[in-house]
Amino acid sequence: MSNSAAPTWARPSWLSPKVARTEILGGLVVALALIPEAISFSIIAGVDPSVGLFASFTMAVVISIVGGRPAMISAATGAIALVVAPISREHGLGFLVATVILGGIFQVVLGSLGVAKLMRFVPRSVMVGFVNALAILIFTAQVPELIGVPWAVYPLFAAGLAIMVLFPRLTKVVPAPLVAIVALTATTIAAGIAVPTVGDKGALPSALPVPGLPAVPLTLETLRLIAPYALAFALVGLMESLMTAKLVDDITDTRSNKTRESIGQGVANIVTGLFGGMGGCAMIGQTMINVKTAGSRTRLSTFLAGAFLLVLCLVFGPVVSRMPMAVLVAVMVLVAFGTFDWHSIAPRTLKRLPAGESIVMVVTVAVVVATDNLAVGVVVGSITAMVIFARRVAHLVEVSAVTDPDGRQVVYAVRGELFFASSNELVSRFDYAADPEHVTIDLSAAHIWDASTVAALDAITTKYGSRGKQVEITGLNEPSATLHGRLSGRLAPAE
Repeated sequence: MSNSAAPTWARPSWLSPKVARTEILGGLVVALALIPEAISFSIIAGVDPSVGLFASFTMAVVISIVGGRPAMISAATGAIALVVAPISREHGLGFLVATVILGGIFQVVLGSLGVAKLMRFVPRSVMVGFVNALAILIFTAQVPELIGVPWAVYPLFAAGLAIMVLFPRLTKVVPAPLVAIVALTATTIAAGIAVPTVGDKGALPSALPVPGLPAVPLTLETLRLIAPYALAFALVGLMESLMTAKLVDDITDTRSNKTRESIGQGVANIVTGLFGGMGGCAMIGQTMINVKTAGSRTRLSTFLAGAFLLVLCLVFGPVVSRMPMAVLVAVMVLVAFGTFDWHSIAPRTLKRLPAGESIVMVVTVAVVVATDNLAVGVVVGSITAMVIFARRVAHLVEVSAVTDPDGRQVVYAVRGELFFASSNELVSRFDYAADPEHVTIDLSAAHIWDASTVAALDAITTKYGSRGKQVEITGLNEPSATLHGRLSGRLAPAE
């Protein structure tokens, strides 16, 4: 008889009653918050509300299984709606769905190629700007719901904020947003208070989606038409999802698999397209509700957010339709307040930060708010950070000259990082006319990064050579010597 011990089964954390309760309640709160958002984004995309709601259902359920970031919520989003709106408006729903499927394929390919690794090039100042811009966008998106509405909206809105601020002082067993939503919905129904409701945004679906291929011609002309939109769809979706995943990593002090998340987003969008949905990506507002407000940490809350969304629409549609928008606006306003990094704009922080870091943060925020597009803001912010970094490093290059007592040789010691921004000025740091016939350039305290530097060193050598002077380059480290040896003398155009 074998004495080997039977393998032990590790129970998933979400099976713990305490964790399961948190995840279930978090998923329910997110599902309630998803309904008006999905309907609004459907309107932006120019499609029926059911298209956005089904997209949110399939995205959340599929990404909970194939995604790389537990507790992150993916659903129909405003950024994706803006990308697909033109194709929907000009060519109809079939071409939109085809765009979503192709965009998902692009995301799988990009994820497999390691596009997630590009996240390492996003500076912290861009991340802070991204978060702050997101908070501003979440807040400004709620403002229209508080303008030109019945007076009863304002006390309901204030009551929602009060419940969410004060209720956690009594207990955190039940998420305060859920308490506010249930209590104020019951109040408005019981008292017959006439205020804008979720149902005013659009009719909720009454039947399950049916999978199938989009009704478009399978031709090269169709591919040529949808490919540019699909590529934009893929890039915007991946950027928002990866930025959100990084943000949740920081909040929860955990690491997630960004490559798996990238591929998972693609798979979720392919499935969503096959079910006739408008596609989506990670939603930071709902993710913040799930992670920060509800305290969820596992895939269960993400799965249940999608499952509850479908149940709420199909089974409890009449009740959900009567939910006052005022309480959902209160939830999102509090999310915006909690998302904003107030420490980043504190006078003490701004005093200590280098001016360039603050500029990058402000540029990121300004571009996002101006374009209403988080992806564009991140790209512009990252480029701004690179330019500022290049200028800063370029000015750190030092060149000092020491001439032998006999006046027959001069040694130039170069210190710093030599690349296109710094090497362009390097040529002007030598005294070609007055220097003796032997010139040594000591690069032992420098590093050659690119062809621009090799070309600059060739130009220096040529300038001295035209005056009958010899140049010797010494002190190259191994990578610099390899690059210099491979390119030196081969960069000038052939005569």
